[in-house]
Amino acid sequence: MPQVTLSELVQAAVSGESLISFPTDTVPALASRPDRAGLIYAAKQRSETKPLILMAADVIDLWDYVQGSDAEQVAWEEMADRYFPGAITLVLPANDRLPKAMNPTDPTTIGIRVPKHPIARQILRLTRPLATTSVNRSGEPPLLNMDTIDAAFPEVYTLSPAALKSLESQTTGPSMPGSGKPSTVVKWTGQGWEILRQGEVVLEPF
Repeated sequence: MPQVTLSELVQAAVSGESLISFPTDTVPALASRPDRAGLIYAAKQRSETKPLILMAADVIDLWDYVQGSDAEQVAWEEMADRYFPGAITLVLPANDRLPKAMNPTDPTTIGIRVPKHPIARQILRLTRPLATTSVNRSGEPPLLNMDTIDAAFPEVYTLSPAALKSLESQTTGPSMPGSGKPSTVVKWTGQGWEILRQGEVVLEPF
């Protein structure tokens, strides 16, 4: 798929018909509308036992997909206030609003993330929350730049250089490069936090 304008990228995601890719603070994201997450599994040849991440521009857009007690919500918000936006994913109990396609084998949990990247957040403000993961075939290293993504996944919409430059000028200037490392993943156990993956954000055991 040719590289496209911002409006075309957003429309591709919102329509649910296509996958898109955009830069983040870690590795580029492969994204779809949450209820169309099956497109991601098919493109990556990914096992449905591996859940996706629900990514949004602001955490307020993600709380609608999780459920817990008042005390749990306080604990989750404290964690989000500390690390969002940033390279950390919080795995929390999901409610019925979450499309099963996001986590086919266990739709009772969902990983949520707010990236610390101005372009990613601007796109996500326009699309609303998206199902996301890294851009690669399952078992292969993540692809780290748009040229290799376009070559490996020609069906995926990406921003043209002109669109990317225009978006940079509308946000905070030139976009910072991603770290190339995945996000750190922590899961709520009901009593506290468990580190599932040490990534860009280094956490001490809870």
